[in-house]
Amino acid sequence: MHPLVVSWSGARAAVLSALLLALAACAGQPPSSSPPVATPELFSRSGEAAAPQQWWVAFDDAALNRLVDRALGANLDLQAAYERLNQARAVRARQEAGLFPSLEARAGAERRDDGDSETDLFSAGLAAEYELDLWGRVRAEADAEAFRVAASGADYQAAALSLAAEVANTWFELLTQRTQQELASAQLDTNRDVLSLIRARFGIGESASADVLRQRQLVEASREQLLTVQARTRVIEHQLAVLLGEPPKGVVFPDDGTLPALPPLPATGVPAELVRRRPDLRQAYFQLQAADADLASAVAERFPRLTLSASLSNETTDSEALFDDWLATLAGNLVLPLIDGGQRRAEARRFRSLREQRLYEYGQATLVAFQEVEDALVQERQQQRRMESLREQLALADSAYRQLRIQYVNGAVGYLEVLSALQERQELRRTLITARQELLAFRVALYRALAGGFPVPEEEENAEQHGGRPGRAPGERAGRARQDGAGVGADPARRRGADGADLQDRAHRHARRCGAGNRHAGGGTQRRTGPLHPGD
Repeated sequence: MHPLVVSWSGARAAVLSALLLALAACAGQPPSSSPPVATPELFSRSGEAAAPQQWWVAFDDAALNRLVDRALGANLDLQAAYERLNQARAVRARQEAGLFPSLEARAGAERRDDGDSETDLFSAGLAAEYELDLWGRVRAEADAEAFRVAASGADYQAAALSLAAEVANTWFELLTQRTQQELASAQLDTNRDVLSLIRARFGIGESASADVLRQRQLVEASREQLLTVQARTRVIEHQLAVLLGEPPKGVVFPDDGTLPALPPLPATGVPAELVRRRPDLRQAYFQLQAADADLASAVAERFPRLTLSASLSNETTDSEALFDDWLATLAGNLVLPLIDGGQRRAEARRFRSLREQRLYEYGQATLVAFQEVEDALVQERQQQRRMESLREQLALADSAYRQLRIQYVNGAVGYLEVLSALQERQELRRTLITARQELLAFRVALYRALAGGFPVPEEEENAEQHGGRPGRAPGERAGRARQDGAGVGADPARRRGADGADLQDRAHRHARRCGAGNRHAGGGTQRRTGPLHPGD
């Protein structure tokens, strides 16, 4: 059922608008930026080194630095994320247009023929319209889109961080496979030398034919291992090329790199700082604020709307007199929803539920962020201990193999003991190489869990008109901004969002709209005592 419309004009509308403005003075508590979960005071471990914003430079690997820079400038997924940000900016600009009056001009000319004579008729006019935002509905809708722009900017930052981590892990895996390939080739040569020794002993009757067959089988297994590593190396190169925005065979990677040493443990800071720093948590926070603004708008939809309109027009048969005599009109139109079958009330309930959903998603994302930091710290610590054990095992395996080989040559032990010791020794060497790469991956996970976002590049409209490139790569823009060292660790409730929008003011402003009530204001697990927008 459509709402009934009541219209007044002139002085009546002015008097009524003054009354409505007096009724619009309701206020609520500003929203809090704290997640609805308990925040621990400290993480379980922390280092002394300050993690740089470009955390991958801590590995001191020039090739890795170049690869990450290339990926940030050419990766297609990251460019798609930047275009999603531009779309959100366009929607925000479209929504903010409702905050200003609209002005239209019209002009026309026609010829009328009644059979006896012809008459030329000329017309021109201006028409303006403006909705008085009595209840903050228009501003709340604009705020919601501004928060979505900020959420899209945080999504872009999270995508850039994920891309850098993926490039680093893929590069380290490529270096690992190259090292494994060198080791597999050396082990194949060693097994061939042992086979020659056993054949010589078999020729003089000191070894059995089964010993020769077992060693031949080990040689073939070593050859199969080498082929597997070679194939895996090519696959990883293809993966890395795609991350760089290139065809699988379009990139030649440096072949002189080795796995870097583990950098010193970075300072983890306090969990409360992590909430303000991580882009995925800022994204969840801004989505919560956008849902809150949507709720304020939905509540305001239930109140009257007052629209002012003005026009200047003239219609004449003489084109020279078209701009002489103008007819001016000024009117006010009040739309008061009386009966809508509960549609607006239901819409407000839907947005209230959506806001609660965003609140819980924000809390869950915060818990996952804490977990990722703690997981990376524990895994790195245990991996270091595991590598110490592997090195000790390898030293013992080397000693055991050398002694058993001497005893075998002297006829003191059988070949099976030598073969078993050789296989264990070779497997430990392969495992230790993989363990080094896993340790670096745990450090990458820690850097990623602790990292803040890159500054979001500004929108570059009209680049072609100003002689610039129409679509510079988002990573290139981010790289330029990173050199300025800005935009890291900003509080989402206090930082200036993309394009200079003061998001803190927006968050507090739409909370003060009529119907805005209390929300959770602490960092504990307690629930709010009242609804955000009462009166539903």
